[in-house]
Amino acid sequence: MYCFEPVFDQRAEILILGTFPSVKSRQAGFYYAHPQNAFWRIIGDLFCGGGEDLRQAGIERKKQALIDNRIALWDVCNTCNIDGSADASIRNVVYNDIAGLIGKTNIKAIFFNGAKAEELFERYKKGKDVSIELPCRRLRSTSPACAVPYEKKKAEWKEAVEMIIAEP
Repeated sequence: MYCFEPVFDQRAEILILGTFPSVKSRQAGFYYAHPQNAFWRIIGDLFCGGGEDLRQAGIERKKQALIDNRIALWDVCNTCNIDGSADASIRNVVYNDIAGLIGKTNIKAIFFNGAKAEELFERYKKGKDVSIELPCRRLRSTSPACAVPYEKKKAEWKEAVEMIIAEP
């Protein structure tokens, strides 16, 4: 199984890294397609004017919302073995060229969508002997498997975004 292409343009300032697409996302052909995943709701609430609900938006609208807000989106794993959608089962990872993506952008910070994304990123850096000196922050996973109320997840993501925006 393969991940999706990254969503970005050269103006991107924030890179959001996940692990690998869920079963629902693989079926839909795009990131965070599970109807109970909070990712697109958070992006809409934090970045799209009056809180546009991106959960039902098409792929092109979702891509445009990210690009318009200088957000790059990708997964750490290019290919892997995974049981269903369980991040804990990820093995035999082939990593994406995250350093290469960063080199094509203006990334100022990396956000991890959950602990496993951060763990895999650290393995990537160590295994590839790559030095990426950017502020990094692990955020609660937007997955429905992370049983934290939406408002708490959104507040944590908002705080992280505001910290990056406030930096000179």
